[in-house]
Amino acid sequence: MEELLEVLKESCPTVDFENETELVSGKVIDSMDLIAIISDIEEAFDISIDMDKIEPENFDSLEAIWELIQQIKGE
Repeated sequence: MEELLEVLKESCPTVDFENETELVSGKVIDSMDLIAIISDIEEAFDISIDMDKIEPENFDSLEAIWELIQQIKGE
């Protein structure tokens, strides 16, 4: 999860990914931030995130994003 945290901090350095639990639903990050985060995650973890996985609950927290990555890698 440390690698993910580094990727997220590079994408959005002003966001507290370690403590925030409503990144999307609380409008902490906007749609442009989310696109950058998805792109960076796909590149860093060599995965492809399908459109049906792009939902607020999958990107609201560090833990949720990590779970999504693990789910995709396990498919």
